[in-house]
Amino acid sequence: MLDLRWIREEPEAFDAALKRRGLEPLAAEVLALDSKHRASQAELQAMQTRRNEASKAIGEAKRKGEDADALMAEVAGLKDKMAATETAERDLSTELTALLSGIPNTPLPDVPEGPDETANVCLREHLVPTEFAFAPKEHFELGEALGLLDFDTAAKLSGSRFAVMKGQLARMHRALAQFMIDLHTTEHGYEEVAPPLLVRDHVLYGTGQLPKFAEDQFRTTSDHWLIPTAEVPLTNLVAGDIVEAERLPMRVTALTPCFRSEAGSAGRDTRGMLRQHQFEKVELVSVTRPEDSAAELERMVGCAEEVLKRLGLPYRVVVLSTGDMGFAAAKTYDVEVWLPGQKAYREISSCSNCVDFQARRMKARYRPEDEKGTRFVHSLNGSGVAVGRCLIAVMENYQQGNGAIAVPEALRGYMGGLEVIGSHG
Repeated sequence: MLDLRWIREEPEAFDAALKRRGLEPLAAEVLALDSKHRASQAELQAMQTRRNEASKAIGEAKRKGEDADALMAEVAGLKDKMAATETAERDLSTELTALLSGIPNTPLPDVPEGPDETANVCLREHLVPTEFAFAPKEHFELGEALGLLDFDTAAKLSGSRFAVMKGQLARMHRALAQFMIDLHTTEHGYEEVAPPLLVRDHVLYGTGQLPKFAEDQFRTTSDHWLIPTAEVPLTNLVAGDIVEAERLPMRVTALTPCFRSEAGSAGRDTRGMLRQHQFEKVELVSVTRPEDSAAELERMVGCAEEVLKRLGLPYRVVVLSTGDMGFAAAKTYDVEVWLPGQKAYREISSCSNCVDFQARRMKARYRPEDEKGTRFVHSLNGSGVAVGRCLIAVMENYQQGNGAIAVPEALRGYMGGLEVIGSHG
């Protein structure tokens, strides 16, 4: 959520930031509603003050034996007016909060401006994509030919956008997840967390998934939500807290299943495992001081890149334009891995600096050293990386002419020394 005080003080800057996002100006609407809300608060406070004065006067009159009927009638009338004004104030507060909750974060000044992914800027590339001596296949062709990837059975069990992995392919998927979580915890300084996969409304609200993106989530009959990413519970670990400065930066990671309804993605990536309702991901979350978040974003994307470097996968890093960033992000880097079967780079990690946007929603603060007050923390999140997409990348980049799949050297220790997944793997 954005700082309402900032909108009051710099409405032109607020509207200019929204324009960079491709949105219409909202300052006038926000300030008009804010003015009504503040007026109702002032009116309520004035009535409370007058009721206290009148109640005191009633007591004085009774002690002196004077008539207090008029004062008592005034207090009774104020009680009714206050009840109505309290209701109006609550309604205005709810309306203002709903309006602010639907406004995305403002982009940092160095984010490239543009309407969509066409304005994204490539910053660097790693490795030249392999030239195969044969026509490379897509992952689902490889997996189905090996009898290790079954979409028909998954559809029978759960419908579309699910997969059944078997045998050595399932083992490689598990090996990738273990490799990633081990790398981030032993070399990159992240603390492993095993969070709940079911959360309440306020937790999704804190990271920005609710209320705007409710249709993208899976909700249970017990009013829990299945997490769309471990970012949700990990970031909320500090919700409502005042964190001591010496605890920052806080870096945590989790390997979890993720669940997404994929609302609005009909017809996109319908074949294979690129866009699933259920998938596993290793998530990276950092909570920092404001002055440290820019450097932390660079560090985080470097951690995600290291996964792909160790696996020998070609990739590139792009900075997203203002029109392609997520709702809560102020700046985002995407790491895109090369998929030879598709002859395209596809996103495998997205790392974002949300500055204090999520912290305001979560009421997460820290106490700076040598200062009396508190400040909002900055929060960052990134994939380190999506396990299923990484499996796709390994399958396609390590495929052999006979349909077998070589095992990257970094994974062989996790797979009992296995070097190749073949037709009898």
